[in-house]
Amino acid sequence: MDRNQDLNTAAGTRCEPCSASEGTRISVQDCHELLRRAKRDRAEDEQERVYSYMSAHYLEVLRAPALYGRLSAAERALILSRRTKWAGLESGEGVLAVAESGEEARSPRRVLFLHPSARRWEELTRLPEEAPPTGSGLCTLFNYLFVAGGLRGGQAQDSVLCFDPLSGRWSGVRPLSEPRCQLRLVGVDGLLYAVGGGCLLSVERYDPRADRWSHVAPLPKGSFAVAHEATACDGQLFVSGGSLFYRLLRYDPRRDDWEECPFNESHRRSADMVAHRGLIYRFDVDRERAEVRVHRYSTVVKVWLEAATFPLQNALPFRCAVLGDRIYCVNRSRTLQFHVGEEGAGFLPEVLPAPAGARGNLVPFVLSLPQNTLASDHGSQTVISDPGI
Repeated sequence: MDRNQDLNTAAGTRCEPCSASEGTRISVQDCHELLRRAKRDRAEDEQERVYSYMSAHYLEVLRAPALYGRLSAAERALILSRRTKWAGLESGEGVLAVAESGEEARSPRRVLFLHPSARRWEELTRLPEEAPPTGSGLCTLFNYLFVAGGLRGGQAQDSVLCFDPLSGRWSGVRPLSEPRCQLRLVGVDGLLYAVGGGCLLSVERYDPRADRWSHVAPLPKGSFAVAHEATACDGQLFVSGGSLFYRLLRYDPRRDDWEECPFNESHRRSADMVAHRGLIYRFDVDRERAEVRVHRYSTVVKVWLEAATFPLQNALPFRCAVLGDRIYCVNRSRTLQFHVGEEGAGFLPEVLPAPAGARGNLVPFVLSLPQNTLASDHGSQTVISDPGI
């Protein structure tokens, strides 16, 4: 499959037949007419069937202006919200998952998830061989997992891959405008941002509806980002850490410009940075004191405060992901839980296990999984679509 081939075509050969009394299939091209007839005939079951199909094939629907453009705002919100509730979780929070990354991981590199009730790690899928072994940016958007850029054979890559947890399949996405490695990939208001990487100042944005990457305002001069962290908060993009050290940069998509935020007093190397309810949490490793320090930044009053500390038994790097009112800090040795509540924030005493036999660095994220995946003893059996991606 040509890597430039859009997801509509790439996924066309793997559409699942939807349950219906007449046993007919649904395609993206048929959805509008089927939905129109169902509304006319007040056939609620048929409407439900079409909405379920559009939710399961959300990226394809986004790319079909004749369909998506005719949906009401309420219908658009409905099919998107359903993608995060396939697991039967009313909150739509999903489950914690990690991807193995780095030269140490070697092929096949696994994607694992922490079963919410069994509290054990299970394999969800494996990264395709087409995914570079190290240096990729990774994030979720619309309950899809995106893997962009990376390093292979000493060369930066421009490939972008996408995993759909509802079908268990990988597909190719429009490649980056320029090769990148050690980048950060962040989802902001339905768009993907690829930030920095190597010695790049450039930033590019992916619009899933147009299936197009385009450059936006670059990072300020003298602030190229290497080994940096990035997160989204209140519709804006924040970058810090790595070669930026204690600096915090904010990108406003409405104005397409960057602004310097107040410095963080900590000059230590950051492990990760995430956002939760209007606050940014930066996790710094203090190797001299063998502890992790958490600093909190309010995007409203623009002030940094120290939030908590926790002893570290080893200096392994860790990455963070937000799930509900907890921030999970994951590495190969253990998983810490940082609770964020109305009365304060701090680490919980319970330390969760790390995935057994984990290799390389672990990159955490959150996905909502189908109920049959959670009911399985060994996770879902996934398929990589078309080895040519």
